Amino acid sequence: MLFRRRKRRQEIAELLAALVDRHPKGTIYVAWDPADTHEDDEIQELVRAAAGRLVLLYLPTSSPWLNPIELLWRHFRREVTHCELFETTQALLAAANEFFDRHNPCPEKILSVIGSKAKKIV
Repeated sequence: MLFRRRKRRQEIAELLAALVDRHPKGTIYVAWDPADTHEDDEIQELVRAAAGRLVLLYLPTSSPWLNPIELLWRHFRREVTHCELFETTQALLAAANEFFDRHNPCPEKILSVIGSKAKKIV
């Protein structure tokens, strides 16, 4: 996870570079929507530099059901932030970290739940 104040082209490129560094072998597939922050020479340069290991899967506009991360965020909101008022930013970050700490050891569990819900949507 990378926490940044903004989500601009520079931060998006930083995230992709971190993914490539974190996973030095194999192919990395990233679901990619047509947001303007995703279109940049620096990002294209990162993709070229990854020599085929970083594959951007372009999604059609306004199609969140095709992007599994959108379904994860829906689950996150339901479990962590729905009807919650955090007194501090630190409390919100602690709740978010607890959610990811709980689900990161077994991502297939949450992805299978998300996948079954996605099949119902499609």
